[in-house]
Amino acid sequence: MKIANLSREAKERLLENVSRKASYYEQEYHGCCEATLLALLESFNIPLTHLRVATGFAAGIGLRGLTCGALCGGVMAIGLIFGRSYEDYISHDPAGKHYVALRLAKTFVDKFREQFGGTTCKEIQTRILGRWYDLWDRDQYKMFNEVGGHDPRGCPSVCGKAARLAAEIILDELSRRKD
Repeated sequence: MKIANLSREAKERLLENVSRKASYYEQEYHGCCEATLLALLESFNIPLTHLRVATGFAAGIGLRGLTCGALCGGVMAIGLIFGRSYEDYISHDPAGKHYVALRLAKTFVDKFREQFGGTTCKEIQTRILGRWYDLWDRDQYKMFNEVGGHDPRGCPSVCGKAARLAAEIILDELSRRKD
């Protein structure tokens, strides 16, 4: 069955599954961007070899508290599905395919910001954990874990919600295209 032709119930199962997987992967293996992207790769049958690109984006890119890794993972999945190919790129994208990916990424960022109150790891950690933790600092990393950074209500919840949100946007666009 094609993704665009899923029933409402099947879409909801996909959304619940992508959320559950992203949350689990972050809790178990850490790496918010990787967790979010992996759940989306699996859910949309995208080659898992693309996961490597997400590694450096954890905890706000290189653990620096910048753009949230879960947000980055969702944007990456949108790009993998709707972005332009090498051929589109070198031919200056005459069909304007990159505008679709840009429009969907903007929608995702706007909805993410609305849900989490910001787009940076620092903002989100502060909101859910009370402060930002510099994960390069061993003592702060220990405190991050002690306050529940990798517990279900911490970063795993962000990954689950971000993956679901990205999947909703992807499914909406795929459904729109079948018409």
